[in-house]
Formats: sequence, C-alpha cells, structure tokens
Amino acid sequence: MDTTSATPHDTDTVLDEERGGDEDRGGRGGRFGRFARHPLGWMLTGMVAVGLVSGLTATGPGPVPVLGAAAAVAVYRLVMHRAARRSTPETGRPGAGRAALLGGGTGLAFVLVSTLLITAFGSYSFSWAGGDVLPIVRTAVMVQIGAAVTEELLFRALALQALEQLWGSRAALVITSLFFGVAHLGAPGANPWSGVAIALEAGVLLGAAFLWRRNIWFVAGLHFTWNTAEQLLGIPVSGHAPEGLFTVQTHGSALLTGGSFGLEASVVPVLMALALAVPMLVLAHRNGGMKGRRRAGR
Repeated sequence: MDTTSATPHDTDTVLDEERGGDEDRGGRGGRFGRFARHPLGWMLTGMVAVGLVSGLTATGPGPVPVLGAAAAVAVYRLVMHRAARRSTPETGRPGAGRAALLGGGTGLAFVLVSTLLITAFGSYSFSWAGGDVLPIVRTAVMVQIGAAVTEELLFRALALQALEQLWGSRAALVITSLFFGVAHLGAPGANPWSGVAIALEAGVLLGAAFLWRRNIWFVAGLHFTWNTAEQLLGIPVSGHAPEGLFTVQTHGSALLTGGSFGLEASVVPVLMALALAVPMLVLAHRNGGMKGRRRAGR
C-alpha cells in the first residue's frame, strides 16, 4: 500500500476549550456546553444525530441512502464544530476521491481473496442467479454507500476519536471493536463466534485503517466495497441474505464457510483482516497517529 499520502491529523490541536467557556457558566447553558465539549458529550450527541439520519434513510428507495449518507456527514460536521469545537479534517473534500478508491481497492481485494481461498478449499460454489444486473447492482451500491458512511461516522469518527481522547488509541480500538462485534449479535444467524469474528476482523481492521489514514473516506471506501462485493456474490452480509448476481452454496465446516451468517464468520477473513491490521497499526504508530492516554486534569 502507498503510505506517502498518509498525513495523520492531530485532532486534539484544534480543540477550543475556552471558546464559549465564559458564557453563562452558572446556568444551564454553561453546564450543557461543558458537557457537550467533553468527548463523551459530543460522542453521544453525534451518535444520536447521525443515528437518527441513518434510521430515516437507510432503507429508503433509490438514492435515499446516498442522500442520507451526505446528510449524516453534514450533521457530523455540525456537531463537531458546535459541540466539540474542532474542525473535521477526517471528512475533508481534498483527496477524498483518491482515499475512497484506495480504501475501496483494499476492501475489494480483502473480500475476493478470502472468497477465493474458501472456494479453493471446496467450501464455496457459485452459480449465476439470473436476475437483472443493473437494478441489482444499483440497489446494492445505494444501500451500501449509506451503510458504510453512517457506520464509519458512528464507530470510527465519533466513538473511536472520543474514546482515544480519554484513554488513548489502543484502548479506543479495543473498546470500539468489541462494541462493533456486540452490535452485530442481533443479526440473523449470529452467535458468540460471529460476534468475536466481527470484532476481530471488522472492528480491528476498520479501526486500524482509520488510525493509519485519519480519513473517513478511506475507511468508508473499504467498508463499502467489502459489503457490496459480498452482496453481489450472493454471500450473506452479516447474516442478511442479499439479492445478488450469484447464489452461493456452502460445503463443510461453518468455521470455514461462516455458515448462515456469511463470510464474516469464517476464520479465513479473520486471519486476513488481522494480517492487514497489524501493518496499518505499525504505520499509524510511525506516522504519529497513535495517541496516548490523556493526562489527568487536561
């Protein structure tokens, strides 16, 4: 992977702890303002706002999920500017296309190589589904853009960045990865192993990708092609059986195939994701993208 364009941003340097601090310190506005500027305050505020936008648009027809993703980005920027009192270089437009393409290529390679390995072991076989190609692809793209952008705003842009301000990048990565796994336990076909698998592969890999690049478009691109490729191949996406271009038949151990939960519960992508995440974390450390625990009183 190309690392020359990775420019980690110190998101703490743009915090403005004093702005508005003298306004109504004894009143409700002052107390609310101090809460909103606390990392847990703006994290919760942002998660509620972005989650609301996602809930209203995620399953909408046509381009509604994409419009919802754009609205979620705008809401995230507003929350960060008004509550956290910081800029949002992680959602910056310059270089966004390149970052999304690089992340998308990483996610596509990740899914295709994992699928090819499982197929080579004789555990996957595919057949053409026979549907209309363009409507299926269009629907998959629209839905997965919305899902990828909003989930990355929630888990990486908000939760990971807030928690790392309090306890450092390593603790934030562990906590958000566990939370990501728990959040998928309600999916069809989920079980304790699928939760662990999601935490290790998706939580750790996507978190490491964000810490390395400090760019939401890179991580959203990775997430988008991951889910879209699975859907178009006809593989269940986190337990949800998609309408894809192919149908997949599984053979053998669920530990290899992922069972009814899909590829993400297979041990193959778990190992591949960790193999990708480790060098990303090493590069993040070298580039200064890993933050330590915040000192008391700061």
